Amino acid sequence: MDKKAKKRIEILRKKVQDLQPRLAGAKQQMDDPDEVEQFEQQIAAAQEEIAKLKAS
Repeated sequence: MDKKAKKRIEILRKKVQDLQPRLAGAKQQMDDPDEVEQFEQQIAAAQEEIAKLKAS
């Protein structure tokens, strides 16, 4: 893995850490059900990209 991949993984991990509490809050306060789905999709996309970067 090169430096760019490592840096991208680090950024994605921080993004996931930021999104997880926001997702939990959105689940508790279901004002906008689409918001929960958006957070889940963003987390899944970030984790998928991390897996791809680790595999390469």
